[in-house]
Amino acid sequence: MTKFFSRFLTAVLAVFLLAGPASAAPEIGKPAPEITATDIKGNPFKLSDHKGQPVVLEWTNHECPFVVKHYSSSNMQKLQKSAQEMGVKWVSIVSSAPGKQGHGTAEQAQKILDDAGASVTAKLLDESGEIGKLYDAQTTPHMFVIDANGVLAYAGAIDDNSSADPKTVEGAKNYVLAALESLKAGKPVETAQTQPYGCGVKYGR
Repeated sequence: MTKFFSRFLTAVLAVFLLAGPASAAPEIGKPAPEITATDIKGNPFKLSDHKGQPVVLEWTNHECPFVVKHYSSSNMQKLQKSAQEMGVKWVSIVSSAPGKQGHGTAEQAQKILDDAGASVTAKLLDESGEIGKLYDAQTTPHMFVIDANGVLAYAGAIDDNSSADPKTVEGAKNYVLAALESLKAGKPVETAQTQPYGCGVKYGR
């Protein structure tokens, strides 16, 4: 019996060690995790360099029907422009691993932006999934709003209609825009966290 339990505990411990520590999702009201990367234009990007201005993080995958919904309807582009008019920095992040849906080169990522008429401050290719897992990004799109002090003010869905039909954009409550308007007015974000919807982020391992 002792030998059996010894082997059992050894097996359990091995599984635990292989699994590694679980990454905790960033918390609303706490400093947003630092991001240090190189964007698709080869420029260094550091989240903390933008302290003093709000920042939106948008997890994206151009082949995901839910992302297509917001770009084909021009909803995402309008939101990006509205955000930038408020002095907000917009960062688009692709965490698709090589061989997975949505993965591509920097040149392909730039063409996707150009073809869509997107307005972003930077676009990051997160092939390793390190940034995505740091933020516990679950879907595309998955949106995060960081205030001018570098504190996470909103995390979740772009709006309250989880359909993939572009027609459902009209009439939906846009949580990201609402959060940005609250920050601009110096008010607390009323809905600070929601359940994201869309395609699962295409991580590798």
